[in-house]
Amino acid sequence: MMDQEKRTGRDETEEERADRRWLELIQEVRVAQTGVQILFGFLLTVVFTTKYDTLGDTEQTIYIVTVVLGATATGALIGPVSLHRMVSGRRIKPQAVEWASRLTSVGLVLLLATMASALLLVLRVAMDDDFVPWLVAGVVLWYVVCWFVLPLWTRRRHTE
Repeated sequence: MMDQEKRTGRDETEEERADRRWLELIQEVRVAQTGVQILFGFLLTVVFTTKYDTLGDTEQTIYIVTVVLGATATGALIGPVSLHRMVSGRRIKPQAVEWASRLTSVGLVLLLATMASALLLVLRVAMDDDFVPWLVAGVVLWYVVCWFVLPLWTRRRHTE
């Protein structure tokens, strides 16, 4: 009986792997892009409402920070598309996928910060309560568990 080596990974070239990883990454980015673009679009309209003028200085500062975070998250999550377009055909797809992956990770962190900031603003206006920061912290903790802790735990547990 012949010993068979345990097969690990996929039987694909570096270019095939880069193509597969690129397609997977783009699918992931589409989900995040949609969320951040809707949130960012909504945020851009708030300043033009009559309610904005009644906000206190703290709420207006939180709003400005939220808009800037939304803009930076949008940039990071759209960045992989531009990166791919600029390097397409240059035979550097593995490197492009790596950088696109990094941009996506940064975009997710910025999206988390945008959502936390937007939630803080909305709840401060809606509740005017000392409990608001604790509620926002709980939601942020939930995001961190769902978006980072669970994936990292899964990766660590199921890879060698």
